[in-house]
Amino acid sequence: MKKTPMRQCIGCREMKAKKELIRVVRSPEGEISVDFKGKKSGRGAYVCPDAACLKKAEKSKALERAFETAIPAEVYALLEKQMEEENAE
Repeated sequence: MKKTPMRQCIGCREMKAKKELIRVVRSPEGEISVDFKGKKSGRGAYVCPDAACLKKAEKSKALERAFETAIPAEVYALLEKQMEEENAE
């Protein structure tokens, strides 16, 4: 039986299956983006596809800690927008 890779949501801190989470990645160049396919190279952090978790992560500066860099507000805005689109489907 194949093991499901688990990751921790940076917002609610719960362990969930990697497939259920959205990956945010910092590329080797330091660029922060959203990675839906999980294939981009760089350091990844995971967040539930839930606006509440994203808000929690933003408030606690979890992404900043994970990537050891400042996170531009537009990254959070982009994440929120993509979550809304995902939930609308």
